Amino acid sequence: MITIAIANQKGGVGKTTSAINLATALAATGQRVLLIDLDPQGNASTGMGITHAQRERSSYDVLLGGCTVADAVVPTIVPLLELVPARVDLSGAEVELVDFDMRTHRLDQALSRYDDRWDIALIDCPPSLGLLTINAMVASDSLLVPLQCEFFALEGLSQLLSTVERIRGRFNPGLSIVGVALTMYDRRNRLTDQVSADVRAVLGKVVFETVIPRNVRLSEAPSHGLPALIYDHRCAGSEAYIALARELIGRLPAAARTNMGAAA
Repeated sequence: MITIAIANQKGGVGKTTSAINLATALAATGQRVLLIDLDPQGNASTGMGITHAQRERSSYDVLLGGCTVADAVVPTIVPLLELVPARVDLSGAEVELVDFDMRTHRLDQALSRYDDRWDIALIDCPPSLGLLTINAMVASDSLLVPLQCEFFALEGLSQLLSTVERIRGRFNPGLSIVGVALTMYDRRNRLTDQVSADVRAVLGKVVFETVIPRNVRLSEAPSHGLPALIYDHRCAGSEAYIALARELIGRLPAAARTNMGAAA
């Protein structure tokens, strides 16, 4: 199982939208996908149509040792896509985890026994660089960074990259950045083009060629409890995420791309 954390300490950059729609697109290629909602707001769970009544067990229980990942997963409307939901009690996990040994490795330990159940796991991280996000990075093979095309984008990115280097040095030397995805791209705005050019100048090929546009249908879909790819698979946002998933697959290790490329 390949595990990818979707993280950026800044909120409102499209982390959850990216997690939901990339998970859906990857499942559409025939891969068994696990989506882990690690954000106390639980937006990935809501966006996949999982009600609060269905969140009897959650990522909080997994981290605190109250249940296994297999006990917490719930099916979704998307075939081959399962979800570990989040509840608001996850907001207290960072304080509670302080008393645990190996508190940075709780998620890694919980996932280690499931290498054969899923082909790929995506972790939707909270908008912070706290213990929850650190757990996600320690458990992951790589990091995908959604980056909003705005003035402060590079400033926030530098902080995230510094955190990644610390995680590599102390906990997970194999952690890599699979790519940076430019989101909320508005071709009518000159600032968007300037930020895009600046990010590509600094990071080069780390930045995905595919950009995610500002799109009303992407914003509407979560209120219906659906990924945009199901809500309106022909909209510009859905088409962009399909292209991004294809590009992501191309960056995965060769062994992981078996049977994925043609279906994508």
